[in-house]
Amino acid sequence: MNSLLEEIKSYKEQFKQKAPAEKQRLMAKATQELKDSGMASGLRVGESAPLFELPHADGTKVELQSLLEKGPVIVTFYRGGWCPYCNLELRAYQRELATIQEKGATLVAISPETPDYSLSTKEKNELDFYVLSDGDNQVARQFDLVFDMPDYLIDVYKASGLHVDAHNGNEDWQLPKPATFIIESDGTISFSDVPADYTERVDPLTVIGKL
Repeated sequence: MNSLLEEIKSYKEQFKQKAPAEKQRLMAKATQELKDSGMASGLRVGESAPLFELPHADGTKVELQSLLEKGPVIVTFYRGGWCPYCNLELRAYQRELATIQEKGATLVAISPETPDYSLSTKEKNELDFYVLSDGDNQVARQFDLVFDMPDYLIDVYKASGLHVDAHNGNEDWQLPKPATFIIESDGTISFSDVPADYTERVDPLTVIGKL
């Protein structure tokens, strides 16, 4: 079984071979602009995590406070089930779920997608952990992760038949940076990874090593 980082590398190589050069150029431009902007840099180690309550894909409400009473919580923000890198990451976490649970931790994945789409993501990837819907990116905003997609990138996505607005149930075309946090029982963030490049992800094994 390949590691997440190996799977991402392989997908990137396929994308470079198959995707039109102009599409690749514009996507790289958007990523670089986001990096340069310094926007949405995310909460840092030592800061307190916002205590959120969000709907799970099955319709139940999940409270961070209740989860923290059982031990540390890994919270990973992903863009949506339409994002191939996010799906690779979610499946990699599923492979390590037993280890995470053995360490007394809970895993939570959050995206701005509606509960219906979150359920599709959960079923498609056969995920046995919490997959939460963060309507209008309210919680992602509290974690300082949200940015506006530039118009030219929206055009690229639409041309590919991808309507992020429909997935998110609104018209704002905003996304969270993919980000991973470990939140300790007292609500303090002890690990924070917030890449500006959505194709970069921290390996779940690295996160587990920080528990």
